Formats: sequence, structure tokens, C-alpha cells
Amino acid sequence: MGVFLNNTVLYEAYKEIASSKFFVDKSMLIEEVVKMFTKDGQKYVCITRPRRFGKSVMANMLGAYFEKSVDAGGIFDNLEIAKSEAYREHLNKHNVIYIDFSKIPEECTNYKEYRARISNGIKADLLEAYSPDAVDVRKSLWDVLTDVWQKTGEKFIFVMDEWDAVFHMPFVTFEEQMSYLLFLKNLLKDQVYVRLAYMTGILPIAKYSDGSELNMFLEYNMATARRFSQYFGFLDAEVDGLFEKYKQITENPWITREDLRAWYDGYHTASGEQIYNPRSIVSALSDNQLRNYWTSSGTYDSIFGYIQNNVADVQDDIALMYAGEAVAADVQEYAATEMRLETRDEIYSAMVVYGLLTYENGYVSIPNRELKDSFAVMMKKEKSLGYIYNLARESRKMLAATLAGDTKTMAEILQYAHNTESPIFAYNSEIELAAVVNLVYLEARDRYRVEREDKAGKGYVDFIFYPEQKGADGIILELKVDATPETAIQQIKDKDYALRLKGKLGDVKRYCGRILLVGISYDRETKEHSCKVVCEEEVMR
Repeated sequence: MGVFLNNTVLYEAYKEIASSKFFVDKSMLIEEVVKMFTKDGQKYVCITRPRRFGKSVMANMLGAYFEKSVDAGGIFDNLEIAKSEAYREHLNKHNVIYIDFSKIPEECTNYKEYRARISNGIKADLLEAYSPDAVDVRKSLWDVLTDVWQKTGEKFIFVMDEWDAVFHMPFVTFEEQMSYLLFLKNLLKDQVYVRLAYMTGILPIAKYSDGSELNMFLEYNMATARRFSQYFGFLDAEVDGLFEKYKQITENPWITREDLRAWYDGYHTASGEQIYNPRSIVSALSDNQLRNYWTSSGTYDSIFGYIQNNVADVQDDIALMYAGEAVAADVQEYAATEMRLETRDEIYSAMVVYGLLTYENGYVSIPNRELKDSFAVMMKKEKSLGYIYNLARESRKMLAATLAGDTKTMAEILQYAHNTESPIFAYNSEIELAAVVNLVYLEARDRYRVEREDKAGKGYVDFIFYPEQKGADGIILELKVDATPETAIQQIKDKDYALRLKGKLGDVKRYCGRILLVGISYDRETKEHSCKVVCEEEVMR
């Protein structure tokens, strides 16, 4: 065993995951991978996904299952893979070379040092595992591996995580990136000692290897490839199971199943399934708290980094997506580029690859509240976003006016929004009006869980503001174009939308003082907004 060859760290890492309380069994991925190199004649596999979708966990699982240095039966005998006919045939029967390309030498400052760690490390492990006659460390790595195969007949399974890490390292030049691709080609392509090469990453191979370097890989991304889609991210049924366990083992559970869907669902696979961010689900259930786990405090910087070169073309799209709408886009085979991103399709392509947007049937959208929170931070901080930034700045005043029943100020803020030159303010439908309402109530998301078109009573209400602080008022908001705000208020009453808010408050042990019914309308002939706020009743919890 060594650092790269038959590394027992993979076994220990997966053993820890498999014994955790919110573990999801994805072991049938092993059967799919075995089938590829034993029956399909395909031994080069690359899985690309956004970060935090289980790529490293699956790489650890494959390494723990295949590598010779351990007996992993204690883990896998209890998992679904144990039912496979080929289970015993491959369990701990292979030499595994594991490379995490994100690891660098201590105080590494150049590409030569980075690659030397990999080449020299594998050679050292081979020298320890085989006789000196089989390993001449003066040769190139691929020649050494060929010598080992010729003298022993043994082949190797390569498990390689974060293949694209080198493209994010500041000390690696473009020329060195090309050298890295050539290194992978020489190491893997058409090499007889390769039993399987399983590789993961975020960036698509096709974009960075547009020649023949890595064209032997079959690439499986989240949005266009159906195969393997069920193994990365949690499916609805899997989250159902985790939630039931959470309720059984958690003292005073605070999270609802609906909360998990709103916060962490929203990504789509090519097979039509909706999937959840696994790290966020496990973290939320473990902590008994809903918050941003997948993203970091600097995620809004990442979002703005993609759009900053063409704010004008994406500005209206952001407003619509934040309102919950999907926007048509040609994502160009999900090619994230390192060049200056300028066209909206280039921007959205990169954002899909990194998981900042989700893609389905030609449309992109913001997947869930976890990401919406990061978009909200960006919209409140980046002045170059123009009217979006300006309206976000007005949102604190808008919420205060609503809670106070100050309909004059509410209408003035909406009129200010309408005076901004943007196609979405034409209000050709209530969708555009909803986009504006999202912006002028942006500040409310710090105190409320804002849901759009939520099922309530006898229909779907435009907006419900679920309070997240004790004593806060609940808000039900209905929009109308070419109708009166009184008509909107009456619809809220007639369809019993308040039942939804009352029930929700009881479900999650949240408390509210009043339920405010808010009607907002726009008259396309007079170009005027009208607002009405009614206190439906006092609700004490």
C-alpha cells in the first residue's frame, strides 16, 4: 500500500460515510462501472457534476471496493451491491491507483513541482510493491507501468478525483495546462495496463481537450447524460427516507419535508428526475437547522464574477429568475470557459456547470432558496446591476410600509420601479409584475420564507411570506393586472389562502401576530399601481 497505489485512506473514508446516520446507499454505481469495462468494452469514464454532489464520496467508494490492500466486505456485504452477480468477483481484487488532482505539495509554487508529486509518488509506490527489476524510476511513469505489466501481467484501475483542479491553480499557465492534458493522455490513452480509468470533476473534458488528448473518455454530465444520474445527488425517495429517520432520532425536530424541498431541491437530471444537494441535506438534518451549507459567504462574488462582463444582457433575466421563472438559453454543451465570458449563453453555460443555475429543456433557472439567498446578497451589494440594485435598496422601506399598511408609500415604490427602462416593466403578464414584487420585497427574505404560487386553500396564491421570527406578521400577497387591489383581496378570502399560512405556522412551531392580506394591481391604461392591505385576523400561537 502507498500514497497512490492501493491507498487504504479510501476505505477508511468510505467506511466513515457508510456508518453515518444519514447515509444513502449508492453502491449500485459499482455494478454499472464494472459492466462498462467487463461487458461494454468501455474503460474510460468521466463523471462531471457541480461541487458537493457526491463525486468524491463515489470515488472513495469505488477505491474501497476495488483495491487489494483491504477487506471491505464488512462495508459492502450490507449494501445493495452485494446482490450483484459479479460482487465477489471484483471485491478487493484489483490494484487501484488513486489520484486527487486537487492535492499539491507543501508550499508548491509551480506546475513542475505539482506534477512531480504525482509521477514520483506513483513510482515510489510501485517500487515498494514490486521488485526493483520491474521498476526503473528513471523512466517515464507510463513506461514504468508498462514494464510492471509486462513482467507481472497485472493491470491497474485508476480512480481520479477533481481532474480539472489544475485549471483553477494560479501558478499554472495555459501552456502548462496543455502539458497536463498531454500527461493524462500519455498516462491513460491506449495503455494496456489500464483496466479502468474513472475520473470526476466539474469542468467538461470536451471544452478543455478539444483535440485527441482525452477523447477516449465517455463523459457523463448532470444535464444531458442519463446514465449514472441517480448516483449523484439525492432523489426524492431517498430524501423521504432520510427525513423519516430524522424525525425518529431528532429531539424536537424543527425541519419539515417541505422545507428541505424549498431549500435544497431544484436541480434536474437528463432522465427527468429532480435531485437535491446531498451535502446540504445531510448537514441540515444533522444540525436540525435550515441554512446555507453548499454555498459560502463569498458565493455571490462567484455569481457576479460570471455576469459582470455583460450585466446589460442578463439583468432582466436575473430579475425574472429570482421571481421563480425559467429563462430560455442555449448552454452550448455546458462549456464553462476560462476566457472572458461575454454572451449570455456563455455566462449561463458556466453557471450551470458550477451549479449556480439549473438547466432543463432549454431553460435555466435558480434551483432553490440556498442559491436564491446568494443571488439576493449580490443584488443588494452590486451597484452595477442598476435598477436591480436600486430596487433592492428600496425593499426595506417596502416591507416596513406593508407592515404599517402605508399603501401610499407602497404605490410610490412600485411606480419608481415602473419608471425604470426595462422590458419586464411593461407588465405584459403577471409574471413581470411578480418579478418586480420580488425585487421590492427582497429585504423580506431576511425575515420570511417567501414562496411564490404556493398551494393554499382552494388554489395557488401569488406570494406567501412565512414568518421565521416569533411574533412576526404573516403576509399573503396577490397580484392583478388591469384589476383592482380589492379584487385581489377578495380572491385571497374566497379561496381561503389564509388556511395555508395558519397550518404552516402550526407545523413548524413558528408564531405570528397578524395575517396581512395584500393586494397589488397595475392598470395598463392609466399606468398606475394601487395597493391595499387588510388585517384578516389576530392569530395567537
